[in-house]
Amino acid sequence: MRKPTDSARVVVIGGGLAGSEAAYYLASRGVKTTLIDMKPRKFTPAHESENFGELVCSNSLKSNDIYGNACGLLKEEMRRLGSMVIRAADATSVPAGAALAVDREKFSAHITQKLRDCKDLEIRSEEVLALPTPSEEKNEYAIVATGPLTADTLSEDIRKTLGGALHFYDASAPIVSADSVDMTKAFTGDRYGKGTGDYINCPMNKDEYYAFVDALLGAERAILHEFEKREIFEGCMPIEVMASRGRDTLRFGTLKPVGLLGDDGARPYAVLQLRKETATGETYNLVGFQTNLKFPEQKRVFSMIPALHSAEFLRYGVMHRNTYIHSPSVLNRDFSFKNNKRLYFAGQITGVEGYVESAASGLLAARSIYAQITGESLQELGDETVCGALKTHISTPTKDFQPMNANFGILTPLDRRIKDKKERYRALAERALAHIQ
Repeated sequence: MRKPTDSARVVVIGGGLAGSEAAYYLASRGVKTTLIDMKPRKFTPAHESENFGELVCSNSLKSNDIYGNACGLLKEEMRRLGSMVIRAADATSVPAGAALAVDREKFSAHITQKLRDCKDLEIRSEEVLALPTPSEEKNEYAIVATGPLTADTLSEDIRKTLGGALHFYDASAPIVSADSVDMTKAFTGDRYGKGTGDYINCPMNKDEYYAFVDALLGAERAILHEFEKREIFEGCMPIEVMASRGRDTLRFGTLKPVGLLGDDGARPYAVLQLRKETATGETYNLVGFQTNLKFPEQKRVFSMIPALHSAEFLRYGVMHRNTYIHSPSVLNRDFSFKNNKRLYFAGQITGVEGYVESAASGLLAARSIYAQITGESLQELGDETVCGALKTHISTPTKDFQPMNANFGILTPLDRRIKDKKERYRALAERALAHIQ
């Protein structure tokens, strides 16, 4: 007996989190799917692994707290909707307190293997130069999930077809070897005592902090003139740009000591946190230290932090171009293109910000396509859920469209006022999960 999925064909362009999520969702349900990625024939400036689902900026998928953090809630929504990416993260996690952090190599290898095991998925390595035009007559669909580093030729075609694109710069943080951190000048522990003491905390006193800030402000940046001409997105702000907003900005942000007590029981003046990159704890990420400084300057300035005076930098922070489209003017709420509802976009190129949010958009686009193919009714995810609220964000008309990550502020307000923030967040989360269920 012929099934509805037999005649349908879906092409997914891009093997990042969104593309991998979408391709797996469809192929694992019997839809003939082709995943096209230009790796390993060609790499973006920020990628180096041949595997799919490669993480670049950080190994953290943010908080796992379902009832106190919107990204934690989003991950749980995705688990209940059948997310392969979140299952992969759970399977390759490393200790990181209340956060879900992963071993990057194992994570992407896990995703790659899951994709290669799908009998209804064809994987092709080639660069796509123009947007596909899926036809209703041939029962075709396509998802463009090329990410914030879309190759120039395809990016130009997208710009022409969709009437423009926006650009901003994104930054990634350095990584240091664990054994090069001076633990006599650091202490382990998670903020407010949560977790199992997975972070290394590098304290600074008042004099050390201001000397560090002064050096940071005077350090030489890479591609400075080009960088200054561009808009910098708030969600991944370079540490030196944050410092330029005031000498105490970092002490109340990235280097805040709140909830951390040193071995002497006192709260430091400022603290840099280091987070494990792998389960074995051989390498650590400088949390929140995305930067545009030149490599020698990173070594000089970051080594001024006492615990890092002899740090071995295994990877320096880098800046790279990111691209996203003005989704409200061209996309429907289900991530389909207004001029061809069989053409979908997913991932950061749509204006969702963050690893988890990108994977969620791929999942949501795939769910919509699968419902169309099978003729099944797709239960709508309302703005009571983070998934639904992100869909609304990318489709609500606005001139000043900016990328958005998961937060409780984008959810539909409760029908009753709850003054206590923790209680309010819990109520929002319980309502969202009830809606998903």
